[in-house]
Amino acid sequence: MKKFLLLSLLMVSAAATAWAVTDGVKYEPVNGINIVNMWIQDRAHTPDVWSNKPYCNTSARTAVMGDGYIYIARSNANTIIQGTDTLSQSVIYKLDATNGEMVKELALTLDGKIYGGATLSSNTVGLDNYGNLYMAPFSSNLSTIQAVYLVDKETGELTLMGELDKGDALQRCDYIDVMGDITREQDECNIMTVGASSEYIYRWHADQGSDWEGGFDGDPYLAILDFYPETVTQWGYAPVAKMVLEEEGNYAGELFYIDGFSSSPILYDVTGTMVDNFENVDPAFWPMDVGANGVCEFTLDGRNFIVFVAAQYTGVDEATMVNKACQVYICELGEGMSLGGMQRYWMVPDELGAVSDGGTRVQSMNVEYGVDDEGNEEVTLFIFKCYNGMAVYKIGSNVGGGEQPGITGDVNGDEEVNIADVNAIIDMILRGVNDPRGDVNGDLEVNIADVNAVISIILKG
Repeated sequence: MKKFLLLSLLMVSAAATAWAVTDGVKYEPVNGINIVNMWIQDRAHTPDVWSNKPYCNTSARTAVMGDGYIYIARSNANTIIQGTDTLSQSVIYKLDATNGEMVKELALTLDGKIYGGATLSSNTVGLDNYGNLYMAPFSSNLSTIQAVYLVDKETGELTLMGELDKGDALQRCDYIDVMGDITREQDECNIMTVGASSEYIYRWHADQGSDWEGGFDGDPYLAILDFYPETVTQWGYAPVAKMVLEEEGNYAGELFYIDGFSSSPILYDVTGTMVDNFENVDPAFWPMDVGANGVCEFTLDGRNFIVFVAAQYTGVDEATMVNKACQVYICELGEGMSLGGMQRYWMVPDELGAVSDGGTRVQSMNVEYGVDDEGNEEVTLFIFKCYNGMAVYKIGSNVGGGEQPGITGDVNGDEEVNIADVNAIIDMILRGVNDPRGDVNGDLEVNIADVNAVISIILKG
């Protein structure tokens, strides 16, 4: 009977390991905080699986994680025949955040009709601070408005939340950021975007229950005069804005980062004044190249952290002199939340991929907060790079891996011993990775004996 179960488990492992894979890296703890990769799906670790996914497409540009799911937006994914008409429909793919498995495809509709057809009709997908899923198309330098929609998480039906007036400064805007409540039913809301290859930023504000107005003393746009480095005079391609949550419940977003391709992330306030930049940052912490845009912040155990793009397709990590692609840096901010005093913790993953996505520039990242069974704070970090891959990490003082004792057989650090841990070891063996997390039997090697050890633990219950 046990032999039959063993064979069954191994067959399940062979089928499941295609997606239940970790990056195979043991990240050392820093200042008592650990990080472990929960799973990864990308060109570097699961190339055959990733390349066959519908969201491995240059029109699937942004993604977000929240409430146990991942949402990936893809413009004009489906071709629909209606009578004599051929229509393009945009979709949002809904995945299980615990393993990356597809849950459903949300085919987008608006007023009961197919939504799509326009260029980059679903360029931004995100979640506001109340868990509402929103989507926005890009707006061209001929468009006077920036549209934004609420998305039904089960049906894909869209509801127009606003056609935001861009005023007299008509620039191309690729990606938006939302803070507060996009519905304005429970709280205020602020929306920002940046004009590509320009000096203009856009902002709109609405009080709870109110309509939209310009977010710069009534004006929808503001020309930025201060850049870093000083040789930069405008944003580059597909820039992004990210508002800072200064404290829970305060959704004014009066401080915000702008990452603009031709510069590192810069912190501004709503007057357009530069608050902080990378001038005093150790050069070893600088982005290895500035070809991709993306930044977010989080707090953990009373410490403030920043996550930003380390490199797009090419770059050399100054600490190891190793070529890297599509990673992010995770750093603790300095005193007073300064960039200049920040300490580098990790760069993750070892690689997502190094294939051009055709110039989307953006790298999506966001975090969710939680606690473990013992009440310790932990953060779940999600990163996504168009056409290259995505990964989920757990960060916390009691997260598996590092110097934590953990549970024997808990290879992937999720505090359980199950088939996912078998899959993780098989992946290490197939990739020739001698990760200490996979050395369950303690013989200083990762091999089939460790697979058997984990299966034995599972069978014993």
